[in-house]
Amino acid sequence: MKKMVALLLVLAMVFALAACGGSGNTEKPKTDGDVQGQQTEDVQGQQADDAGDAADVVKIGVFEPSTGDSGAGGKQEMLGMQYANQETPTVEVGGKTYKVELVPADNGSSTDKAPTAAAELVSQDVALVLGSYGSGVSIAGGPTFEEAGLAAIGVTCTNPNVTAGNDYYFRICFLDPFQGTVLANFATEKFGAQKAYLLGEVGNDYDQGLLTFFEQAFDGEVVKDSFPTNTSDFSTYINKAVSEGCDVIFCPVSIAYSTQIVKLAADMGLEIPILGSDTLDSNMVLEAASGSNVQLYVSTFYQEGGSPAFDEGFKAYLNSDATAMTNNGGNDTIAAVSAMGYDAYYVALEAMKAAGSVDAAAVKAALPGVTYTGVSGAIAFDETGDAIRDTAYIKVADTANNTWALETQQTAK
Repeated sequence: MKKMVALLLVLAMVFALAACGGSGNTEKPKTDGDVQGQQTEDVQGQQADDAGDAADVVKIGVFEPSTGDSGAGGKQEMLGMQYANQETPTVEVGGKTYKVELVPADNGSSTDKAPTAAAELVSQDVALVLGSYGSGVSIAGGPTFEEAGLAAIGVTCTNPNVTAGNDYYFRICFLDPFQGTVLANFATEKFGAQKAYLLGEVGNDYDQGLLTFFEQAFDGEVVKDSFPTNTSDFSTYINKAVSEGCDVIFCPVSIAYSTQIVKLAADMGLEIPILGSDTLDSNMVLEAASGSNVQLYVSTFYQEGGSPAFDEGFKAYLNSDATAMTNNGGNDTIAAVSAMGYDAYYVALEAMKAAGSVDAAAVKAALPGVTYTGVSGAIAFDETGDAIRDTAYIKVADTANNTWALETQQTAK
């Protein structure tokens, strides 16, 4: 009887709580349809949030090699952009603040791969593109950018054909007719050279263009050779320069090849001065000459000390990031291409500000009128989209201290 009374009391309490909402849950049980509807609302809400986030991001394409013969140089050029992006991660355009995202595409140092890398950047809806290290890949990728109506700013691609006939390619570096003339003049003025040995890679637009411009400007005799791609033994070529009685060697080749040539010259005690273009301005090439009597001179865009604030900040960046240090060749020597990559990033920001929009067409339309004073000097564009530059730095390898020293600043005559 007591059990029956207890049971009746419990049931009465349950009904009372249910009647007054004592469970705290007034929602009706969810059906499958209710759950599905809520999920749809959640997804739509997230998509709306994502769309809002996407509208606050502007993408800059980075068209650079991270693999292949020019991979080392491409990585150093990208380092300048990455440091600038870390330093200035946002830009205000048309009264709105955008987060700047760098979108890389590896062109593999190959003219065959360059169009695919360029198309990849087009598909990423970037506002404009920076790069590439290497004139050949820039020339190969250029038509893709032009067809898409997407502006590209070359950083250190110096061959005239990068911008020739392409209204969408610009650049902030000097050109090879200027660089070749500067080095030819330097060979005469510094060494009294009357005979020069010229060496480049077969089919390489950059190498062959510079050899031609040097030859045209050089007031003397030239001996000219080209080596096949993937050559790993340069002894025949260096010995020929010696046997021909050449006063200087000019080899405007990639970092991969120039390190081999300089190391060979060091090992054989070569006494003929080696002249190189901007591609040889690398701590990896410098390392190949370390401790030797090699006379190595390069023309380039920047020399450490030109902007102490940049130098200090960039070195701190390298020393705080193991990957960045590796990509710089293992030490904190500043390559000129890094300073140029840094400047190119800020030119891109100025173009967007001038456009008042992150739309690719608007950015391209604004770019010709952009001016900017960077760590590498004043930057402006001529009617072809080329930089207005009249000075190159000539640096010499201090092989005892494993550093570059400024030899002179040179202008073309």
